[in-house]
Amino acid sequence: MSSGALPHVDPPVRPADLAQAGVWLAGHDLTGAAPTPLLAARLAVRRRARLAAAVLLAAFICAVALTYVSDLPAGNTAEGFTSHRRWSLAVMAALVAGLVLAQSLLDRWVRRVDRRAAATLPRRAAHPVRLGWRTVLGPPRAALTAVTYAGTAVLAVGAVTMRDPATRYAAVLLLIALGGVAIGMLVQLRHVLTYPAVADDEVSLTADVIMRVEDAREVATPTVVWSLPVVSVFATAPGWWTAAWLVFIVLGVVALTLINARTPRSGAVARHATTAG
Repeated sequence: MSSGALPHVDPPVRPADLAQAGVWLAGHDLTGAAPTPLLAARLAVRRRARLAAAVLLAAFICAVALTYVSDLPAGNTAEGFTSHRRWSLAVMAALVAGLVLAQSLLDRWVRRVDRRAAATLPRRAAHPVRLGWRTVLGPPRAALTAVTYAGTAVLAVGAVTMRDPATRYAAVLLLIALGGVAIGMLVQLRHVLTYPAVADDEVSLTADVIMRVEDAREVATPTVVWSLPVVSVFATAPGWWTAAWLVFIVLGVVALTLINARTPRSGAVARHATTAG
């Protein structure tokens, strides 16, 4: 792993980032490698981007809830989609667009640091095999993500068909929010799967795959999807719908726990990928 300086990384690498890079290497059984400014910069920007993304998604969930609650009095009437309700839907669409844009900017920030780090390498190593979604994300985790989004969409469409105007309105908000979260996830996963390796030897190549796997697993975890109906449809949905959603969440959490327990750690996935072929 190259030990050269990383003059073009912004913000500059701090001693604390180097120390955390050493802890990260030890935690992934890469004890024979020394933490470098390149690795420290890549890990630091990911930590900050994940924190910002968590705050962004929490703010988005709160905004969905506020948009929904602001129209509850109108939702209890039989007037259907009033002008105020149409305005609320426009606000919801704007929130979704803002979420996708903000996630794209965070993703661009991470990739920019990666590109600047790669520019300092004397040579570039390449993955011995193409890292597709089966390697980076894994079929069980991909299946859980797909089922979670599809199941949420089916439940939301089911609520749209109900007679109660308030329930239909809440379900439309849920579908709009779900679409935004899904688009953001797909864009981020595409970048994870397609950006070139930032490595110059076997150790840094393994570290690159580990980061790629961890990025994909972080993006694909459907925590936000499980939260969206709680802040929208729950207040107006009939009892059977609420019960079905709670069972869906419990089954999803159990499945995710089993997948985490049975799926190889990111370090094992990376070492297998770098020795393949």
